[in-house]
Order: sequence, then structure tokens, then C-alpha cells
Amino acid sequence: MKGINSVLVVDDDRAHRTMLHTLLSGWGYEVNEADDGQAAIEQVHARAFDLILMDIRMIKISGLEALTEIRAFNPAIPVIIMTAYSSVETAVEALKKGAYDYLTKPLDFDELRMVMERAMDHSHLKKENRILKEALGNQFDTRNIIGGSEAMVRLLETVAQVAPSEATVLITGESGAGKELIAGAVHFNSPRKNGPFVKMNCAAITESLLESELFGHEKGAFTGAHRRKEGKFEQADGGSLFLDEVSEMSLSMQVKLLRVLQEREFARVGGEDIIKVDVRVISATNKDLMQEIEPGRFREDLYYRLNVVALNVPPLRERNEDIPLLAGHFLTTFAEKNHKPIRGFSPQAMDQLLRYAWPGNVRELMNTVERAVVLSRYEYIDEEDLPFHIKDGLADAVADSPLSAPEAGHSLEEVQKGTILKTLELTGGNKSEAARRLGITRKTLHKKLKKYGVMQ
Repeated sequence: MKGINSVLVVDDDRAHRTMLHTLLSGWGYEVNEADDGQAAIEQVHARAFDLILMDIRMIKISGLEALTEIRAFNPAIPVIIMTAYSSVETAVEALKKGAYDYLTKPLDFDELRMVMERAMDHSHLKKENRILKEALGNQFDTRNIIGGSEAMVRLLETVAQVAPSEATVLITGESGAGKELIAGAVHFNSPRKNGPFVKMNCAAITESLLESELFGHEKGAFTGAHRRKEGKFEQADGGSLFLDEVSEMSLSMQVKLLRVLQEREFARVGGEDIIKVDVRVISATNKDLMQEIEPGRFREDLYYRLNVVALNVPPLRERNEDIPLLAGHFLTTFAEKNHKPIRGFSPQAMDQLLRYAWPGNVRELMNTVERAVVLSRYEYIDEEDLPFHIKDGLADAVADSPLSAPEAGHSLEEVQKGTILKTLELTGGNKSEAARRLGITRKTLHKKLKKYGVMQ
């Protein structure tokens, strides 16, 4: 938690309200109380709260009615609904009206704390993302860059410093992490923003065509060259050229690129005229170029020419808190594109997204959300709409678990079972804590225990 967070507890059961007040105060929250939905609405109008924990069944105005009023006044406040009357219909209705999550009485305190902290983190992240964009204001074009995590804030602050310069920039990071978006942010926040931003993926073009694509060619320069063609450097004159996967260039092409960077001039393939250009080069790679230099796969002099300023885009697993914002953005985009009235993710689905390692980074998340939007039949994407490897998620958790290591001759199922039972033993049978340590949901844990024939 960041600072002291204020919570409004809404419940007409005085004893339950008092118990929660004592519990949450002990966790470090500032707690206020309301005994009815109407009183809750009045308090929300009077002051700001970081979170609301609200019962459904109340005498004057129900929790669902109050939720509607509160969301209309301030949709940024996460509201967690609780009730002793558990039903799927009530849960769906609460989610439809914008509740962050839904808990049943008697409350599982471990689950309550986990859900509250996650809601707080999500709320803080949205606020920080908004503040960051407002701080950068009209002077910084983020071009669909989404994220309020500390790693992304630091990266964007560096981009804001680097963009106004003329320095060449090398962007590193795993595939799918968003290197092209960062390149766009560098260009569109530079004095060249009104000039062209030309992009080329060096890995997508054969070596025989790469020189022509970069520098252009004259008519008759080679078989099939029926007319003169301008290359990417000419097209980018006065602007920026983004060379993605620059590490895939052959050594001979690296020499030619180095000469252009040094001399700012070149000749088209098959031509003699010298063409001068004013281009800022921004390059990107998913490889460690220093490791490519030693075996001779990348030229050291070109590396230092490209790497005047280095920007590293962190993988999604290192900025896990950005997942809800990114997933929400992709959901809105693909729901509109596919004409589907999908409003959000169920808490269970979002929990799975947060626990997955995302080896394919933002691109994989985008594709996963698009698939879920296409397959979903309801207003909220549920965990059943997610691919199996994301829904299950236990194999990755077990692989990283310090509790046990796979031994030769043991199946993955045996390793999983042993890890789960050992974790339950260490947590004294506390399933919420065991699920948290294993990096899975309580629902997944219950499924596994049932499969293993373990009493729940």
C-alpha cells in the first residue's frame, strides 16, 4: 500500500461492521463506516475514498443500488461487494454494475486482504498513469503507450529527455515488449515530429533485397528493376528511420549502414549520384549486441554508432501491475472492432492474467485478449475464455517453486501434487495462503485437490 488508504465499510450489521473496522485498522487502513446505501452515497459525495467494502442486503437502499449511484458519481473508486446470500446471479449483477470484485460471508480474511490490496494497486496504477500523462501533457505524445508501473515511468521520463536531441537511439528488449512504440515516442516528441517516421524490419527482408530497400535502386540495376526506386533513407529525409531487429543484418550490410551513419550520404544500387540525407536513426533489437560482437556477428564500431543512447523496454513480467491497464485497453479496442458489448474481465479472469508469466510480452497479451473477445458470449470475459496454458498456470508456478525440485523419473503430475501438499502443510492448511504461494487461484487449487482425492 502507498500511504494510508481510506476505506468505507458499508453494512447494516453493526457487529460485522465493527469487526471489519477493527480488522482493517489493524492492517493500516483509515476506516469510515456507513450503515446504509444512502449514507454511503452521501459520504462519497462529501469526501474521497480509496476503496469501498459494501454489503448487498440493506434496509433502505441496497448495495447494488448504492453501487450504481457511486459509480455514476466517481467510477474510479473500486467497490468490493460482500453478501451472505451467495448466488451467481447476484455476482453477475454486481459485476455488471461495475463492482471490482465479489466476496461471500463469512469472509475469508486472507482472501479479503488479497482482493483489497489488488484493488488498491489497480486504482493507484490508473491514477499514476493519468498523472504521468497529464504531467507530460501536450509536450509528450505517448502514442498508445500504456503503463503506470515504476519501470515504465522511468522509461518514459528518459524518452522525454532523449527525444529532443539528435542522438541515435538503440532500443533493446524482448520480442513483443513494445520497442516500436518507444521508437515512435522518440520520433513524435522530437523536433522531427512533422517529418516522416519510416519503419523497416531488417529480419523480414532477404539480404539480397535489403540494400535496395534501404538505399533504393536505379532502373536496370538488377533483374526486375524496371524503374527507379527510393529507399528508406530517402523516404525518411527530414525525419526518423526505425530499423527493427538491426542485429539480423549481414556483416556486409553493417559496413554499408555504418558508412551512411558516418557520412550522411549514399548512392542508390546501380547508381553513381551521391545522395545526401538528414535522417535520425532509431534501431531496435531483442539480442544482446555485446554478446554478438565477440563471435563476430555484429560490428563493434557500428554498435557504438547506434548505441549513443540506450533505452531498455522491460518485459511484461517485470511490470505486472501494467497488465490490467493494457488488458482493459485491448478489450475496449477489440470489443469495438468485433461489435461485441463486452464490458470487462471477471475477477477470476484478471487473476489468471496477472499470474501468467507472458513470455510473448505485450503482443501475447494483446492476442490473448483479442481471442477472448472473439470467443466470449457474455458481457464479461471469464477465465474459461482464456487459453488453457494461461488458465492452468500451475506448471510455471511449480517450476519456479523452491519447495521442491523435479527428480528424474517423476512425472509433472507427481511433482505438482507433492508441491501442493507440501505448501498446504507449510501454511497449516490455509488454502488462500497456499494458493498465493503457488501463484494460482483458490479455484485452481480446489480443482487440483479434488483431482488428487484430497479432502477439502
